[in-house]
Amino acid sequence: MKIEQMHHVAYRCKDAKETVEWYGKMLKMDFILAIAENHVPSTHEPDPYMHIFLDAGNGNVLAFFELPTKPEMGFDPNTPRWVQHIAFKVKDRDELLAFKEHLEDSGVDVLGVTDHSIFHSIYFFDPNGHRIELACPDPKEDELLNRLNDVKWQMLEEWSKTKKAPKHAEWLHEKELADV
Repeated sequence: MKIEQMHHVAYRCKDAKETVEWYGKMLKMDFILAIAENHVPSTHEPDPYMHIFLDAGNGNVLAFFELPTKPEMGFDPNTPRWVQHIAFKVKDRDELLAFKEHLEDSGVDVLGVTDHSIFHSIYFFDPNGHRIELACPDPKEDELLNRLNDVKWQMLEEWSKTKKAPKHAEWLHEKELADV
């Protein structure tokens, strides 16, 4: 048995129409499907919803639920906002910078470009408060991923014992964290 691929990921949204329009305008995602019911098909409980699906490229689908009868959505107060995010790949640094300019020109606050060595990222929030990352590969991505692959098990083992960042790949963020 093996998972074939991601079918879709689903998050909650405040307003389905606003979400479709924002992702279409800001991230150029096509609206591909809407499903709405007054009862949840899996549990049969009464709970009206609108379920929207967006094309995130290469067969990847990003979905949202609007739940008008539920209290306003919140976020886990025990998890920092930077942890839970949705990351999308863009072709290259030029594309990343074009998105950054487009978002900023549209009034979106953008953090970065952040250098993760193997890739470079920008971060911002959608109108629902979900943190979004756009990432482009570094030209040396394959070589750098091989270096990380060589130490992944040692890093995991050390982390499991100490809960402190192992030094096996501290080169990864040395540019970003040089002043820390």
